[in-house]
Amino acid sequence: MSIIYKTRTQLVVETLREKILSGEIQAGQPLRQAALATELNVSRIPVREALLQLEGEGLVVFEPHKGATATELNADQVDELFELRAMLEADLLANSLPNLSDETLEEATQLLKRLDKALGKENAANTWSELNSNYHNCLYSGADRPQTQLLVDTLNKNADRYIRMHLLWAGGISKAESEHNEILALCKARNVEKAVALLKQHILGSRDEIKAFLNERESIISG
Repeated sequence: MSIIYKTRTQLVVETLREKILSGEIQAGQPLRQAALATELNVSRIPVREALLQLEGEGLVVFEPHKGATATELNADQVDELFELRAMLEADLLANSLPNLSDETLEEATQLLKRLDKALGKENAANTWSELNSNYHNCLYSGADRPQTQLLVDTLNKNADRYIRMHLLWAGGISKAESEHNEILALCKARNVEKAVALLKQHILGSRDEIKAFLNERESIISG
């Protein structure tokens, strides 16, 4: 029974995600559980579960008195978010690396292994996103710059839905994986300059791919 139920929820997730990302469901559009259940020929339970999962992916927001609505995906916001991330995270890594112990670098290695295993499993984007943050923060942990770290955490929360979208839709995982390994290798070699340069490239490369995806989506919607 649970297998059928899980599959049903997953089907609703995939259907609604596709409709939001394709623009069929527009930003701010209410997502009424009863209407969606009727339309998709399921009970309201898998619809509610699906909306909660999509909230986790940043595609749906629950608002008081309005219920669930589709969130806006904004290419201009991506520029600012990812450029700030590149600047501040590069600063954190440059200050952290000289202070990182071999034990901390081993911890980062283990997090990368878990990242690799997380792919292809149920809720892969959720697990991947969390482990991805843990991996980056592990590398920044020697910086002793709490204010910068706080700003980076806020930026990452705001960028999270774009990062998840990148993973799910723009094939960002395989590229991120190889870059993560290269950054870690440079950190282990204590090559601050190259590690920082590659980290910036890693973040700004994600920005470019996400923007390309959003612009393509926009042209399909307006076309």
